[in-house]
Amino acid sequence: MMNFDRIKEKLEILADAAKYDVSCSSSGGNRKNKGGLGNSHVSGICHSYTEDGRCISLLKILLTNHCIYDCAYCVSRKSNDIKRAAFTVDEVVDLTINFYRRNYIEGLFLSSGIFKDADFTMERLVRIAKKLRQEHNFHGYIHLKTIPGTSDELMKEAGLYADRLSINLEIPTESGLKLLAPEKSHEQMTKPMTFIKNELVLYKEEKKIFRKVPKFAPAGQSTQMIVGATDETDLKIIKVADHFYQNYNMKRVYYSGYVPMIEDSRLPSVFSQVPMQRENRLYQADWLMRFYGFDANEILDQKNPFLDLEVDPKLAWALRNREKFPVNINTAPKEMLLRIPGVGVTSVLKILQARKFQKLNLGHLKKMGVATNRAKYFIEFESENIFNRLIDEQNFRQIVLNGMKSKWQNPFSEQLSLF
Repeated sequence: MMNFDRIKEKLEILADAAKYDVSCSSSGGNRKNKGGLGNSHVSGICHSYTEDGRCISLLKILLTNHCIYDCAYCVSRKSNDIKRAAFTVDEVVDLTINFYRRNYIEGLFLSSGIFKDADFTMERLVRIAKKLRQEHNFHGYIHLKTIPGTSDELMKEAGLYADRLSINLEIPTESGLKLLAPEKSHEQMTKPMTFIKNELVLYKEEKKIFRKVPKFAPAGQSTQMIVGATDETDLKIIKVADHFYQNYNMKRVYYSGYVPMIEDSRLPSVFSQVPMQRENRLYQADWLMRFYGFDANEILDQKNPFLDLEVDPKLAWALRNREKFPVNINTAPKEMLLRIPGVGVTSVLKILQARKFQKLNLGHLKKMGVATNRAKYFIEFESENIFNRLIDEQNFRQIVLNGMKSKWQNPFSEQLSLF
């Protein structure tokens, strides 16, 4: 018989402890329902809002906030004087099923502090996913956080039942990790990442030969880095992210601004909160690397090691590289269209298709979804755009920022107003 008051207390403690892990947004899963509970294929699973306004939710909890490690940045660290709790395997399974039946959730995001050792903890996480799949025929989304140091055998089993596996890199550099979590190393984290990458490659190869191959983590793997707990630059952070995209077949890298909790000489002051805008800019830079063809060294360099908090990274790049503009929207290649501020991937595809049949103007671009309040300063439709060649860089930046705040107006009138 379940003690509901005790379960509720555990849920409050362990859901609150899980809020610092941000790596559980859209799933990308494709696990179809063939007669059981749930379906991660129909709409995808996330903990935020979809484009049509639906809120898709996960039960996001820790199995326990007991932990053998004493990482300075972690609320669950061994030395922290907090209320501790732990679920049993059956309690997590029952919560997931009951919450799903009440339409509270569409999946499970399960992480944990580390009991005893890595395998001891991971075995329980795997057992929860296995019971949901095999005993309750649950087809909803399951995301398991893997534990550094887990054996390959447990990693293999986890991938058979979870849609996504992830392991947090935590601090971007090895030196930063050694400062704040001396018991851990990046090697402990990259070893399971390598195993997952190899299993994903093997699954794709076997799928070409055999019709029915057991799925392995169909939504791939992800990781997370804490931003601001150590003094890494944004350039360093996005170069680390790029390394993991290129070498570990990473689906997503997440960035979590450090939340100061205690005074510690190794950590930033409790009054120095990482600006939310910095986190946002890192995600935008990440997007440029994954979908717009930007290299990490183009977005930032040694002279500009931090992202501009006033403007987005693509606009910042364009302002630094004015010699590449204006771009003729009717003749420029796809690679250059993608670099115009305010022009997204979908809009570029529309431009490439539409310009086969007619010469495009600003009105056409607006109908295609282009943010013309930004793009208008970097494009041309005739052979020359005098506006971009007459004003100096400092004034140009301010005109662009002012134009983004107001409705479109003739850029020549803005130029004349300078004199």
